[in-house]
Amino acid sequence: MSEAAIMGTGSHVAAQTVARVATAAGASRIQFEDVSVAYGGLTVLSNLNLTVHPGEIVALIGPSGSGKTTALRAVAGFVRPSSGRILIGDRDVTDLPPYDRKIGMVVQNYALFPHMRVEENVAFGLRAQGADRRLIAGRVAECLELVGMARYAKRLPRELSGGQQQRVAIARALAVKPQVLLLDEPLSALDTQIRRSMVEEIAKLHRDLPELTVLYVTHDQSEALTLADHIGIMQDGRLQAFGETQALFQAPPSRFAAEFLGRANLLPVMHQGGGTITFGDARLGAHNPHGLGAGAALLCIRPHHLRLSPGPGLTNQLRATVTATQWQGDALHVTVQVGGETLRLTCPPMPSPPGYDAQLDLFFDPSEVTLVPEDRPHV
Repeated sequence: MSEAAIMGTGSHVAAQTVARVATAAGASRIQFEDVSVAYGGLTVLSNLNLTVHPGEIVALIGPSGSGKTTALRAVAGFVRPSSGRILIGDRDVTDLPPYDRKIGMVVQNYALFPHMRVEENVAFGLRAQGADRRLIAGRVAECLELVGMARYAKRLPRELSGGQQQRVAIARALAVKPQVLLLDEPLSALDTQIRRSMVEEIAKLHRDLPELTVLYVTHDQSEALTLADHIGIMQDGRLQAFGETQALFQAPPSRFAAEFLGRANLLPVMHQGGGTITFGDARLGAHNPHGLGAGAALLCIRPHHLRLSPGPGLTNQLRATVTATQWQGDALHVTVQVGGETLRLTCPPMPSPPGYDAQLDLFFDPSEVTLVPEDRPHV
């Protein structure tokens, strides 16, 4: 029961039919309750508490070895927790085999059967369940229509592109009417251009199937930011941060969360209290969503919030020295030194970008930057 990513150009009728994937309200909720996983005495997932509500997309991101794929495989039934329990809806599935969990899973290497035609691949799970032949034919047609692959039903996997194979894999995952869909790095095997289009198709698929609950594991933060309702950031087997996507991006709770999600600039500052922040001789303003008291803190500044010229609201100002510039077509990336700290900024291309060792002023809006604690307890 493993597959790959998505395309959704099917008819509205097919979408409505497949949307009956989630049964009663709440049946597709995923819940981790103090879940730990250990291999040979080595703990790779530690006391995970997390809820994915019905109809949500939750993305787990983090470096390799952080525990995100282990968490997903525990939901699928391929890994058994050493402690804690996993629920899908109100069912405790901790000890159930994968085939009895009502899940669909998509992995990065497509995992299609090479000797089976598209329609046979999509029908595989239904046949394994002993479904009626007429039901199988109708269900396969619905799912292929939903992912825009109906006209490829008779082709073999080798006759399809990577993106098309992923659509077939998604159709196979949906054919068995899963309560939840698990996506494990589904786009990592694709080139950049196809990945972008597939992200759009995944978003469209979820609009067509609003009751489907999705747990999405990825290394790519742009995929997570584009698709997820909530994001969990994993490190060393623990959930370091979790929150609504925009809120987590705008107000990360720790250094690690700020650096991993969006490559933030983190400037060490002194919080004087009363809204006053200092960096050297500069007095700055910022949000303080975590209620930090007076003392050392980090100022989280996203690269696109730094400007090279003054403007309305840009009351924060720092003197900087250019150390590198990099043109990337639609954007110019500039690296600077400010008081011994390295900052990166992104701006539109300019006819004469600043050269190495050039002195310039950086301007930014206090409403767009946030105070972040150096350390934060595990969530």
